[in-house]
Amino acid sequence: MILKDVLNNIEIIEYKGNLELEITNISSDSRLIKENGLFFAITGYVLKGTDFIENAVKNGATAVVVEPDIDLDSLDYPNVTFIKLNCIRRNLAICSCNLYNNPSKKLKLIGVTGTKGKTTSTYMIKGILEQHGYKVGLIGSIETLIGDKQIKINDRTTGESYEIQKMLDLMVKKSVDIAIIEVSSQAMKLDRVFGCHFDIALFTNLSEDHISPKEHPTMEDYFQAKLSLLKMSPTCVINLDNEYTKRAVSLLPNKEIITFGIETPADIMAKDFKYTNSSVSFTLITNEFEKEIEVSIPGKYMGYNALGAIAVSKYFDVSYENMKKALSKISVFGRSEMVPNKLGYKIMIDYAHTPASLESILQTVKPYTKGRVICTWGVGGDRDAKKRPIMGEISGRLADFTILTCDQARTEDPAKIAAEIEVGLKKTGGKYKIIINRTEAIRYAIHMMNKDDILVLPGLGNDLYIEYMGVKYPYNERIVIADIIDEMIKEQTY
Repeated sequence: MILKDVLNNIEIIEYKGNLELEITNISSDSRLIKENGLFFAITGYVLKGTDFIENAVKNGATAVVVEPDIDLDSLDYPNVTFIKLNCIRRNLAICSCNLYNNPSKKLKLIGVTGTKGKTTSTYMIKGILEQHGYKVGLIGSIETLIGDKQIKINDRTTGESYEIQKMLDLMVKKSVDIAIIEVSSQAMKLDRVFGCHFDIALFTNLSEDHISPKEHPTMEDYFQAKLSLLKMSPTCVINLDNEYTKRAVSLLPNKEIITFGIETPADIMAKDFKYTNSSVSFTLITNEFEKEIEVSIPGKYMGYNALGAIAVSKYFDVSYENMKKALSKISVFGRSEMVPNKLGYKIMIDYAHTPASLESILQTVKPYTKGRVICTWGVGGDRDAKKRPIMGEISGRLADFTILTCDQARTEDPAKIAAEIEVGLKKTGGKYKIIINRTEAIRYAIHMMNKDDILVLPGLGNDLYIEYMGVKYPYNERIVIADIIDEMIKEQTY
């Protein structure tokens, strides 16, 4: 596409060079630029995009977009066009939509946001729609899928705008009927889904998380970021049982609103819950029927996730039979995931990393565990520190034994994080131990187990790495568990 067409509907402050260039790729990461590329030199939290112009040009950039404070005369690269724009991230999204010919207009698009349940909800929606016969694409925190084919593994909830448009374009070419995007609050603040034409958006819930100088200064800012996705969609599915999400109903005039809940009267509801260690079942109530649903993932929150997914699928006229069949066989990597092992121990990996989600997962397993609930966990560094003692208190109260360890420490000292969690733990009088090395903590936990116990490993979920001081080290808890159990069998220490 010609550069001036890539810049369609964008107000240019200033430019120098040729706007008739052929552009074939676009990125704000100089490493991803290829021949005939358009590079967006964006200033981030740490890095300045202008520092990477030279690398982008070496990789094939023939045009570069800069922010308003940059003097174009200071940029001396022969045969490279420079364009100065306001709102550089939003304009990156617009250019990406233009380059890929607005693919979101060529399929049905679902957006899913919320503090908890985004990932599980997207997989539930995908499973239900596919059971009904639709071809479905998914762009989420774990992976990008077209049908059952994994296109790429993702390392964040919502990718950059150019990545999203490229994937949506691929989905259009692969004849996808419906695409689902998992949308984070940061993605909304950074305009990553700007220009997407959503048909329906789901707001699962909102609770305290991501409150930090680098994310959201207040809960209200966090809420407004989430709400901004719903403002982009003509139809919105909203949880009425959450104090924040129910506010959204009155703030969305001229939208078609579909509500769900368990405790509050809503369009789609559930009652008569039955729980096991591996599933939750309930009576689904709609304006058409009351029928039984079983979800093959345990916990009350899975009931909420299922209701949201059902509400979205009803928008696409999916039958009850297909909803029921899909939800009875749903599974999500790193979400209430039971890990098979040679000793037959009950070991669960989950992504719980907030007070509400930790409490939920422990309350889910405790009533159905004959022995002890052993909880081995930590919390992420460079994130909301206020929740640490609160989560310590929850684990001390609900788990029979807690082992505090390292999570995604990022640039913080994991021992300091554990000490802040310990403040809450001590209040409960609960039994605990601190073992900062995560593998050693898991080893200690498995060695103390018997077959009536359950070991819960919240935190990493689907993450296949541990991040410390800017470096991501490969780390798969499933492999760690298998190796420890192999050692125990070999040494007969079980």
